[in-house]
Amino acid sequence: MRKITLLLLFLITFTSKSQEKMHSTTGITYFEASIPLFEEVKAVNKKTTCTLITATGDLNCWLSVKDFEFKRNLMQEHFNSIYMESNRYPKALFKGRIDNFDLKTISSTTSFYQIRGKITVKGRTKNIIIEGSLKKVNNALEFNAEFPLNTDDFRVEIPFIVRNKISKIVTTQINCVLK
Repeated sequence: MRKITLLLLFLITFTSKSQEKMHSTTGITYFEASIPLFEEVKAVNKKTTCTLITATGDLNCWLSVKDFEFKRNLMQEHFNSIYMESNRYPKALFKGRIDNFDLKTISSTTSFYQIRGKITVKGRTKNIIIEGSLKKVNNALEFNAEFPLNTDDFRVEIPFIVRNKISKIVTTQINCVLK
């Protein structure tokens, strides 16, 4: 009888703990650093991982830099070897907290939130405030955010020969469904 009681308590604890975290490993991160009249500079990463702690509103997102895909292989090669040094700095990370987060108030209507946190790219960390949106979709939450990043903040050096063809301000967008 004692073993059964302990087992039930363990299962209840495990079940309640699992409800505190929502997770996605198939988030999508886009970035674009295009300049009008020049070749498009944009990529997509379909392997972004995001975790939301529903009790606190803590949001963590990370990705492997090498998983960004470009239309042209040469652009992808230069991005990894020259700009991002992805062998040396393989991951990008965001750790933040959603202001005024309350899971009970999220509905199927899109709600906008400020998210304060730190983003780490190329080993450099910067405080950032972004605006994101959440909405309930079935038994999941759809999270979206778009924000600019300055290449100078992360020591991403753009070679002189292409400096006027690539924007220093990179528009970044994250989309994921947290379950």
